Amino acid sequence: MNIQNNVDGRDGQSNEPFPVFTPFASAGDAMWQWPTRLAEDLTAYWTDAAQRTTLFLDLLRQRGDEQAGMTSRPLATVLTFDHEIIMGGSSLPRPINFSLARVIPPADAPVDVSKRPVVIVDPRAGQGPGIGGFHYQSEIGDAFAAGHQVYFIGFSEEPVPGQTFLDVVEGQVAFFERIIELHPDRPLPFAVGNCQAGYQTLMVAMLRPDLFGPVMLAGSPMSYWQGVHGKNPMRYTGGLLGGTWSAALASDLGNGRFDGAYLIGNFDLLNPANTFFEKLYHVYSEVDTEGPRFLGFEKWWGDLVLLNGEEIQYLADQHFVGNKLTANEIATDDGRRFDIRSVTSPIIVFTSLGDNISPPQQTLGWILDLYGSVDDIRNHDQTIVYCVDPKVGHLAIFVSKKVAAREDDIVMRMINLIDVLPPGLYELIVTPKTDAESGDDDIPGDFVARFEARTLDDIRRFGCNSKEDDRAFATVARWSEITLASYRTFFQPFVRSVVNEQTAEVMRAIKPERLQYALFTSHQPWMSMVAEAAEQVRNERNPVATDNPFRLLEQQMAAATVDGWNRFRDVRDRLEEWMFFSIYGSPFVQAVLGTAGDAALPRHPPPTTPAERTDVAARIDRFKSSVGSGDALAAKVRALLFVIAGDHVIDERLSLHLHKMLSEVNHLDIESIKQLVRTQFFVLQFDREEALRTLPKMVPEAEARQAMLAELKALTESATRTTPEMTLRLETLERLLRGGTRRRAPAKLSKGSKPAETD
Repeated sequence: MNIQNNVDGRDGQSNEPFPVFTPFASAGDAMWQWPTRLAEDLTAYWTDAAQRTTLFLDLLRQRGDEQAGMTSRPLATVLTFDHEIIMGGSSLPRPINFSLARVIPPADAPVDVSKRPVVIVDPRAGQGPGIGGFHYQSEIGDAFAAGHQVYFIGFSEEPVPGQTFLDVVEGQVAFFERIIELHPDRPLPFAVGNCQAGYQTLMVAMLRPDLFGPVMLAGSPMSYWQGVHGKNPMRYTGGLLGGTWSAALASDLGNGRFDGAYLIGNFDLLNPANTFFEKLYHVYSEVDTEGPRFLGFEKWWGDLVLLNGEEIQYLADQHFVGNKLTANEIATDDGRRFDIRSVTSPIIVFTSLGDNISPPQQTLGWILDLYGSVDDIRNHDQTIVYCVDPKVGHLAIFVSKKVAAREDDIVMRMINLIDVLPPGLYELIVTPKTDAESGDDDIPGDFVARFEARTLDDIRRFGCNSKEDDRAFATVARWSEITLASYRTFFQPFVRSVVNEQTAEVMRAIKPERLQYALFTSHQPWMSMVAEAAEQVRNERNPVATDNPFRLLEQQMAAATVDGWNRFRDVRDRLEEWMFFSIYGSPFVQAVLGTAGDAALPRHPPPTTPAERTDVAARIDRFKSSVGSGDALAAKVRALLFVIAGDHVIDERLSLHLHKMLSEVNHLDIESIKQLVRTQFFVLQFDREEALRTLPKMVPEAEARQAMLAELKALTESATRTTPEMTLRLETLERLLRGGTRRRAPAKLSKGSKPAETD
């Protein structure tokens, strides 16, 4: 049996069947032997069960002691790697409880001084930091393996009094400025934001895009209303609670601080079978081998942190219920508006179909909210890459060793290519190496990657809201404003008058999320003899046979228990969805709250300012004016982009050869290569006929043209596949550069017209 927690699967769900119970050990036993054999099996089972119980209690004791030790540290992190604090947020003009740490490279992973630094930012969503470096094979481990220096942005258990969410965003600007000061001659940092830290870090990039290289959002919910019916009911929670007044009440009961245990409790309730039975039963069932994995994960899971009431209220009002980020309705205190379209560095989204916390509809839906087409993405000079895992759960996105060995490893070793990809929308597809590819020394590891051009329809296929759905969520937002104002007027003064720090401490201590650790520490009198008894059991351990009928019966009963919890969950989820839309989808309720028309819905995509439209127009004119200019290298890049557009796919082998070709030009750094690729891409997009016609002028020497054609053929032949369209485009270039007449012109575009989304 394999019952796992939410690290390597669909958040604890398991489809593996349990063994079938048979009442007797051997069907060949004579009838008179059955009572004796049954008694022997029962004795063996009870001995094993008692020993497993003792060892299981000892694991709970170790878990409790571990949690107590973690929460006593100033920076309670579960990082596997050594690190040193190089900048504390307490010294900033607006102090925050965050710190910037340099992760010390392992001895077997020397840092390449020419490579960009990598910055890992972990989520402040209930637990402490360190999940991005939880194992050696992790986001941090893969970054070291690729030769990058790694920095880590973490936080302490308690917030600075008065600290706000925007203070944290502004504070991270100072952290990234510091990193660039330390590495002035390297490419801009690659930032990885896990879960909540994803949109937090992206907001930092919106304020200061000049500080960032590519930004990866791992399991980060950006478009909070988006979803599909019948799945992932967490988006209904705000409406079923009556709005964000409950967050204000929770903060008031905490004497101004919000307990992260509330967030963990919400997460746990998504899969009650795993939370209340399956996770612990799996440890009990396999107690001889599961201890290290269990303690390792629980070390982070029990590291609960606090937030200021203002912080959680901002998140609930502006993000979770208000859904204002992708509508460009959030601004800093001094009026600077957060607009994702201002981030010109590539944005990488890692999501999973098995994620029930941040499903693909929420992690990718912001693309539909902000852009009307792929051309719109290109006009904003943006590159968006998304990668979809077919099954892992939410935590596995940043915890699982399998994900680290697959997607994280690919991204870390291809980050420079991603940085120079032409603007547009791409899907990063990771597949195991074939037998033919396994011997390819150019591509390390066990997986290969390719980038495939996508359109907005590919995002819509994951599912998205209808107007009726959006109107229901807009009704929740309106009702939340009313209930929050009512709470603050009529109830908040009374609640605050009866709460002090002592009562808040008691309420935090008795939460189940903390009690499950505190009740089993070595300090508890009922646990005083457990460690000694467990040591004796280990010396006398006698596991029962796997075919013991009572062991099989135990497993069948466990399976029935899990099935019962899952049935309860499914009925509850359907009921929650029905209640939500029955209330907030009601025309009467919408009419009363003033959300019956489209005026209450956010505008998608949000309008651009006159200055932004002028900037886009100026950029287009600049590219058009560059059609006839450029040297031989620019001509080579232009020709190569024209050829590979015939497949809409850039695979890893081709990308490596392309990067090698460009890196051999010593006078160009990553930023220069990026601008070169983008300029030639847009020249082709806006005036392809003229861009191709002027190629011979850019390479006037016949020998140089022949050399360029030979290099183009070698590059395209290095691709995993060469399509007929690519071959035809190569022939077109060959006739053009040799002075011949083209018999078949490429897809024709009139001057100034917009290209097709997929080309």
